[in-house]
Amino acid sequence: MRVFGVVGWKNSGKTGLMERLVTEITGRGLTVSTIKHAHHAFDPDQEGKDSWRHRKAGAREVLVASGARWALMHEGPAPDLDALLAKLGPVDLVLVEGYKRERHKRIEAHRAETGAGLLALEDDGIVAVASDVPVEVGAPVFDLDDTAAIADFVLREVGLAPKAEEAATYGDGDV
Repeated sequence: MRVFGVVGWKNSGKTGLMERLVTEITGRGLTVSTIKHAHHAFDPDQEGKDSWRHRKAGAREVLVASGARWALMHEGPAPDLDALLAKLGPVDLVLVEGYKRERHKRIEAHRAETGAGLLALEDDGIVAVASDVPVEVGAPVFDLDDTAAIADFVLREVGLAPKAEEAATYGDGDV
C-alpha cells in the first residue's frame, strides 16, 4: 500500500491541501483513501440519532450502513497507524493527515500567519514543504496552492507518476 502524509501545525492548511490533493489525484484516475488523526475527542455521530443512542447505551462498536455508505464507530483508544491502514480496502494511494511522528514520507503544510516554526527543519521524514511564503529548508518547497505540482511530487515519491512524466523529470527515457 502506498502511503503519503500531510503534516503541519494547527491552521497550517493541512485539511485544505488534503482535500485538493484527493480531488487532483482522483481526477487523474487513481483511487485514494484518507486517514485523519484528531488530537481531541470527536464525534462523527449526531446527538439523538439511533446510532448515537446505541453508543450512549454502551455499545462498544456501532456500524451504520445504507445503500450508499457505511461507517464503523468504535469506542476506546485508536490503534496505531499500521493497524488503521490494514483496515482500509485496496486503493492506489492512502493520504494521511497528521501522524507527524510516524515514519512514512510527508509534506509539511506551512502558513506564515500561524507563527509556528517549520517541522521540516528537525524531521527528515518530511520530504517537502508547501508554504504560502518562501522558506529555506533542505527539501523541495512548493507554493501551498500549487496543487498540481504537489500532486506530481507526491505521485513521484510513491512510485505512481506516469512513465512519460518520470522520463521527462529524470531524463532517463524517451518521451
